[in-house]
Amino acid sequence: MDTRQAAMLAAGAARRGAAIKLAVPAGILFFVMLLGIGIVGGIAGGSQASAASCGDAGQPDTEYGDGDTDSSSKDDTDGLHAQQLANAKIIDEEATKAGLPGRATLIGLMTALQESTLLNLDHGDADSIGVFQQRPLAGWGTKQQIMNVHYAARMFFLGDEDGSPEGLTDKNWENKGLGEAAQSVQRSRYPTLYDGQEAEARRIAKEAGINLTRAGKPTGNRPPPSASGDMSQNPNGEIPTNRCSDSGEARDSAKPGQAFHDGSAPWPNQVENPRSTEDAIAWARREASSGSKEWYRKCLAFVAQAYGWSYSGTLYAIDHYYEMPLSMRHNRDRNPPVGALMYWRTSSRAGHVAIYVGNGQIASNDIRVAGQISVVPAEDIENKWGSTYVGWAPPHFPKAG
Repeated sequence: MDTRQAAMLAAGAARRGAAIKLAVPAGILFFVMLLGIGIVGGIAGGSQASAASCGDAGQPDTEYGDGDTDSSSKDDTDGLHAQQLANAKIIDEEATKAGLPGRATLIGLMTALQESTLLNLDHGDADSIGVFQQRPLAGWGTKQQIMNVHYAARMFFLGDEDGSPEGLTDKNWENKGLGEAAQSVQRSRYPTLYDGQEAEARRIAKEAGINLTRAGKPTGNRPPPSASGDMSQNPNGEIPTNRCSDSGEARDSAKPGQAFHDGSAPWPNQVENPRSTEDAIAWARREASSGSKEWYRKCLAFVAQAYGWSYSGTLYAIDHYYEMPLSMRHNRDRNPPVGALMYWRTSSRAGHVAIYVGNGQIASNDIRVAGQISVVPAEDIENKWGSTYVGWAPPHFPKAG
């Protein structure tokens, strides 16, 4: 953790650090106003998972994700927070059933925050899935098993019966620091980032009524599966959205890092914004010339406000792309019309979005100076951040207000 991360944590900021897996940096984002959330780290061998990247992707910073801090996305945030609390309780339940002390629960919560934002994700880099981003190909279980939070937590704590992979209790964890213990199981490329989740893990534990001072046996025991831990079910009843199977074809076969060019496509009739395309671009350019530094990690808020909205109504930039009707998503097309919204997968949960202003350029936050808007070549997001271009969509904000 560097000085900026320490400062953000000390200030109780709404975002937390990002984790990196063995092959792919993975970053993360924090809950708007309510909570901080973590990201995807590494699980036992092979390339590691990223909560939203679905493949190789980089990010502006390995500590924080791009986020929309719109206060009016509270309803969406409340739903995600409820899932976090439910998953935290399941992780504690499995630690308790295994006879482990509350400190083990704390390590489990820190790990899940860093790996998946404590959400039961059905996607990640390579085959990584679930709250701990465990990999079927690395022996953690089938996809169906890992998507069961009871099973995933039990595997994190106890490992497989045959000792491959090993769990926390196989790692002499009681003699390690919290983050070091998490890293001994996860094998992240950036091991120090787990410690950055301790404060948030403690906060969530308190809210969930979890006793982190509970006594227990460090080596634990292997309890039989319970009804609530039925491996055939997703205990949260959630159906996660798979972001890695979009089969839309690119209209342009240009390779990553090559220049973007102006395209021509009228906006669909349902695209209605307080500002016109011309006014939105003018507003974005004024922000770029103002020197304001208020846009740090606020890419989705920036593009929504450029088009005259007070808030986007969506928590993460990459989610906004997938909220678009399929007919509006132009996957990997490098010929966006002026005024289009362009999206990238980063190794943060949030991804990134910017406005295409024409002549191959975008108005983007954080690309040159943290918090500032700059007008830069669109390919800079790939070339400087190592992000993966997803595609463009018209400036449609179905949940904005």
